[in-house]
Amino acid sequence: MIDSCRVLVLNSTYEAINVCTARRALKLLFCGIAHAVEDSPRVVFSPSSQFRLPEVIRLRRYVRIPYRPVPFCRKNILLRDSFRCQYCGVQKSPDHLTIDHLVPLSRGGTHDWTNVVTACKSCNHRKASYLPEEVGMRLLARPRTPNLPTFLQLVRIQGEGRASWRKYLFFDYTESTEDVAV
Repeated sequence: MIDSCRVLVLNSTYEAINVCTARRALKLLFCGIAHAVEDSPRVVFSPSSQFRLPEVIRLRRYVRIPYRPVPFCRKNILLRDSFRCQYCGVQKSPDHLTIDHLVPLSRGGTHDWTNVVTACKSCNHRKASYLPEEVGMRLLARPRTPNLPTFLQLVRIQGEGRASWRKYLFFDYTESTEDVAV
């Protein structure tokens, strides 16, 4: 049980830097390297005492994390968009999703984070080589470059619906794009 529980690790600046097991988190707490920020309802027992498992811990000292951009690939684009078509909002398996260029490559578009979105096959076919506004389509969320070094690991864990983690994850792809100019 203790090795299957995941704990969000924050730097001393409250920046999410890792996800570890509850066992590792308890070791960091007992050694004085970190302190608990959010506790879970789960409790573990030792022969002489009991401990509440943390959900979020914060390091006492700042740890410099070298910047590593998130690799630009299909899997990461799907993860960024939560496997949801950015035109109709339908969530599907990766086999039923495609990558769409907002400004098509044939019209001078670029192949980068801010010009690609996840689209279901029917929406991608409908849009074809047009701009979204030319065919009356609107985006659900503005495409952005992910900025957290632990993006992939956090997004996988975020799917578990941990409300206690959301305030420490500084990205939210559910914003409205009424004022988005593509």
